[in-house]
Amino acid sequence: MTFNDLKISKQILMALEEAGFEQPTPIQEQAFAVIRSGKDVIGIAQTGTGKTLAYLIPVLMKLHYAQGMYPRALVIVPTRELVVQVCESVELLTEFMDIRCVGIYGGTNIRTQQAAVYEGVDLLVATPGRFMDIYMNGIIRTGQIKTVIVDEADRLMDLGFMPQLRSILEVVPEKHQTLLFSATFSATISEMANEFLSSDPVRIETAAHATPVEFVRQLRYDVPNILTKINLLKLLLADREEFRRVMVFTETKKNADRIVEKLGEHWKGELSVIHSNKAQNSRLNALRAFKEGKTRILVSSDVAARGIDVQDVSHVINFDIPSIPEEYIHRIGRTARAGKDGTAISFVSEKEELGFQNIERLIGQQLPPLELPKNLEISDMLLDEEKIQTSNIVYQRGKPQGGGAFHARSAKNSKTPRKVRLDRTKEGRRRK
Repeated sequence: MTFNDLKISKQILMALEEAGFEQPTPIQEQAFAVIRSGKDVIGIAQTGTGKTLAYLIPVLMKLHYAQGMYPRALVIVPTRELVVQVCESVELLTEFMDIRCVGIYGGTNIRTQQAAVYEGVDLLVATPGRFMDIYMNGIIRTGQIKTVIVDEADRLMDLGFMPQLRSILEVVPEKHQTLLFSATFSATISEMANEFLSSDPVRIETAAHATPVEFVRQLRYDVPNILTKINLLKLLLADREEFRRVMVFTETKKNADRIVEKLGEHWKGELSVIHSNKAQNSRLNALRAFKEGKTRILVSSDVAARGIDVQDVSHVINFDIPSIPEEYIHRIGRTARAGKDGTAISFVSEKEELGFQNIERLIGQQLPPLELPKNLEISDMLLDEEKIQTSNIVYQRGKPQGGGAFHARSAKNSKTPRKVRLDRTKEGRRRK
């Protein structure tokens, strides 16, 4: 199937062709007609499979052209980076259309954003808190909003945005279409759907819950401590041909800064970093430099794991194992996008072993530890945050034996990393 088969407007088809898009993804194939029909939708699809375009293309076709002063469609996302990315996608799709898109988010001058909204907007993209701030200042008029899109719904729930979402849905017209998109489906997402959507939403699910994006090769190393993890990272990144565009994810801002400090000695001009303590302009500039290929390595806390669309990321490295297993799915979804191959590598310490077992149960795979490189310098030094609950585990180079892995697996239970594709659907729940 091609985009021509989906009855997309000529203007958007021209924009897609110019941007190099040839075939729709499964979520796009299934969502376009349903969204254009006006029905409420729950869309569940793996990260990296085109959810943003799945809702933007039909919504932009409904908007058609600029008119009036007030927004007619609203996209709600959890982070400022996602606001910027959605607006960039709108800009790409509307190259041959007259549609006004404005993005609003916290951490920057509210007056500038209010002025942009006041000048006229058709599609408003917002984080929940900044939307309500500007609405309470009397700048946003919601009476013309006919479509509300809640994107990365699971992340919005994780970040505690439910009260703001309720406030937003209270001030938009009662009669509107709601589109709820998420990479995972959980009990909390079901509750959100029951509260915000009609009694009979259409559920579109193109991959099983918590299925890793297809074509990701998943690997793990058992590494004793943070300093050894940094040494291993240095060894891997030294191969510029193999590790040509890399995202390194950490659980803490401290580790993100620590990595940049240690790696800066070798690749200062190749590094970008993103976390919540960085100024807004610094974060956007870092992401832009990575997307444009000016930097090779992006070190990030989980703020960038959701929805950031960077083409041709060769590797995702989990320097820390995420405390929430579902976050692993979002992290590794930054590679192997749009049907391309990619590799995800996890550095697992002793205290992270239980968390990684939870991830393995979630994805339905067991990842045997790889041999540590023979030239890896294993540090005996523990940082302050590592000195709790540490036992005398023996780490060795070469094939792990005995203490080399934290939990033994029999040969019949061991699986080599492989490409996977799973399909499973679930029934939606009716609104109470």
